[in-house]
Amino acid sequence: MKYGVSRSTLLITAGVVWLVAGLNILRIGIICWLGDGQYWLFKVCEASLVFLLFFAFIFQKLYNKHTRRISLKKERNNCPFSFFDLRGWIIMVLMILMGITIRNLRLLPGSFIAVFYTGLSVALSATGIRFLRFWWINRNRLSCQDQENRTTPE
Repeated sequence: MKYGVSRSTLLITAGVVWLVAGLNILRIGIICWLGDGQYWLFKVCEASLVFLLFFAFIFQKLYNKHTRRISLKKERNNCPFSFFDLRGWIIMVLMILMGITIRNLRLLPGSFIAVFYTGLSVALSATGIRFLRFWWINRNRLSCQDQENRTTPE
């Protein structure tokens, strides 16, 4: 018997991972924001623009792609890490490494990081909430389909 998780678990995992990533980035953004409190209204507008760009043009497509892919899985036991495809994992690792490098080498000013990370974090968190909402709305259908797959002989 092969170990794996259901599609519901993949959707919950995706939501939690995106939400935790968003909250961690928000923490960093707020720390930078507290270090530079000038022009806060302008920064709020900039952070809102970052949110809209990432949420509408990048994360919306990723959300649609991954929810569709997870929903169409036919395997009974899915790899717990398959809430992302290989390309998604590569992009995530590169983004994390780039963020760590930029902050550690101080390649960008704290005021930029505060604005960018705040907007990005809200977009990440909102996408995580969308994954969890998709699971919640479709939990009965997914559960019934998973039950049917378990009872079908191999």
